[in-house]
Amino acid sequence: MRVWLLAVSVVCLVVPMAAQSPKGAAPQAPGRVVAAQPGDPLPRVRPEAVCLSSQRLAEIGKVLNADIAANRLPGAVLAIARHGKLVYFEAFGYRDKATNASMTTDAIFNIASMTKPLTTVAALGLLEQGKLSIDDPLAKYLPQFARMQVAVLNPAGDAIVDRVPATRQITLQDLMRHTSGLIYGNRGNTAVHKLYPSGSAALATGMTPTQFANTLGSLPLLHQPGAVWDYGFGLDLTGVVVETIEKRSLGEVMQARIFGPLGMTSTGFMIPASHASRYATVLPIDPATGQPQSMDRDLTKPLTMECGGGCAHSTAGDYMRFVQMLLNKGVYKDTRVLGRKTVEYMLSNQLGPEVRNLIANADPTRADYGFGLGVAVRTTPGIARTLGSVGDFSWPGSSGTNWWADPKEDLAVVFMAHTPGAMRWRYRQVINQLVEQAIVD
Repeated sequence: MRVWLLAVSVVCLVVPMAAQSPKGAAPQAPGRVVAAQPGDPLPRVRPEAVCLSSQRLAEIGKVLNADIAANRLPGAVLAIARHGKLVYFEAFGYRDKATNASMTTDAIFNIASMTKPLTTVAALGLLEQGKLSIDDPLAKYLPQFARMQVAVLNPAGDAIVDRVPATRQITLQDLMRHTSGLIYGNRGNTAVHKLYPSGSAALATGMTPTQFANTLGSLPLLHQPGAVWDYGFGLDLTGVVVETIEKRSLGEVMQARIFGPLGMTSTGFMIPASHASRYATVLPIDPATGQPQSMDRDLTKPLTMECGGGCAHSTAGDYMRFVQMLLNKGVYKDTRVLGRKTVEYMLSNQLGPEVRNLIANADPTRADYGFGLGVAVRTTPGIARTLGSVGDFSWPGSSGTNWWADPKEDLAVVFMAHTPGAMRWRYRQVINQLVEQAIVD
């Protein structure tokens, strides 16, 4: 396989290239290798060295710069890697449009639900040490969940007419694949939804981990455990389980097991004062609705709970290190974070035919995907609304951030932007299309 990839790279080098590099296009220095820049997560090469077209990648800059000029988004950062080489790492527009501050590749973003795969990896690290098992009952670590009940709703769904015992315990697998029945309150209008906190962001400054567990442990489930994929607090509770086992905060566990080993120096749960000037802002008006908009939380301020479902911040370069580690089946450069078989299990579809899949309600661009642990997984070559391959995996953030990795193409992509409104759906599809169409092997 290594010999084959080398042969393809040589062939790709003869693809004609434009003499000038358009603004926002990939670097076009002579030869295969491109000079490294500070903060690069991987060695740089020309796109043609890994069978991507510089001319076709230039379409990305045209689209994003036009949208920035039209006030559809403030700015963005995009990183693309193939065969473990960085071929595109560009910043567009403004980090803070109000002050005319240009976007930079080291800008910091609220990654929202892109926190979930980080939490999953932290938990799987404990699995590898024998500190937990995938089918452990949640109540083993948080007794508040030992006797859960499931709501019975009236036909309109606006009233709870009965509560019945759960047919089985919620497991850690349920938490990481969203089949626990513990749903986000802002993802529906039933009487059960109205009892729950709106989402992970509501936890960041509103509850401590103990208060959170006590609150959810007292509420009825919307579904029987294991019956329905429905977006909710599973990874937030996974984070609490990690803290309970390790006797330290989730951020401290991630720093020791993920951020430190991978060199993710600008990732965490609170942006320090020394990094605050790199924090990207959002447009004050949602371009889709014309209504005021803001980020869910200011991550320069302390959190009462480091929620594993959506409270972290990161940069495109940092998160590319994490994505490349997963794509490499647990290894980044010379550092192993997880074992190969553990990563393969995480990235395998965990939803059997008996599970009702409501993933489209959470993210229409992931409709018809399966789900592994903490990530969506493509199970068919068609049907889905984005380009890719069977086995590609991802999970975006409600702030507008997104990423995906495609093992078949050996491709990793990280897109960072603060577009928390409906515009985020546009960029999840458009960036996917613009990157995938640039593959020329």
